[in-house]
Amino acid sequence: MGAYSLVFTFDNLTQRNLIQQSLSRKLVQILSGLLFMASSPIFSEATSARYFASFVPFVNCLRLLINGLSLATDEGWVKSVTCEGDRAELLRGPLYYVLILIFCAVVFWHDSPPGVILVAMMCIADIVGRRFGSWKLPHNLRKSWAGSISVFLCGFLISIGYFTGMGYFELDWSVSLGRVALISLLATAVESLPTNELVDDNISVPAVSIFLSLLTLSP
Repeated sequence: MGAYSLVFTFDNLTQRNLIQQSLSRKLVQILSGLLFMASSPIFSEATSARYFASFVPFVNCLRLLINGLSLATDEGWVKSVTCEGDRAELLRGPLYYVLILIFCAVVFWHDSPPGVILVAMMCIADIVGRRFGSWKLPHNLRKSWAGSISVFLCGFLISIGYFTGMGYFELDWSVSLGRVALISLLATAVESLPTNELVDDNISVPAVSIFLSLLTLSP
């Protein structure tokens, strides 16, 4: 219900031209990831709970496929989750995003540090970069210092907030704090690269986050 309400709200705002389409897409991405993380404590520790939790992103996955393949038409919804209103875009970034959420729920669940960092880094947005991004990165003029800084802070602060607030983790903060910062920094560096035409950052950033988290935070 929460996920549906979220998309419905921004669909409505987009149709009324109260917010820009690109902003709507980014806010849906950020808030859906945060909502997914915040709702995890309501599920039990049973193995089956992770599959039940993945049902919501799975439904969204089907919706993306149905609209992206033109098997059904919901123009308002398409506009709320794409940058240009092109339904083919649904089969790229948005689809990768929900697939990563499903993967995170089934493989890592909510008591796994790599899973938390994975979702936290998926909550990236170029909202700050678009608004205050006049100072561009030297290696990628499509990205800005403001955007990259916001990506790093978002991933780092959300991860730390979840680790400290949910009570699932017993981490040695004398070393873990620096490791989470390093993972967030390197994932941000990958997101800043001009490689989005080759590998979507909804794939490259989670891949780097998972690898580094398993390497540095796993017991």
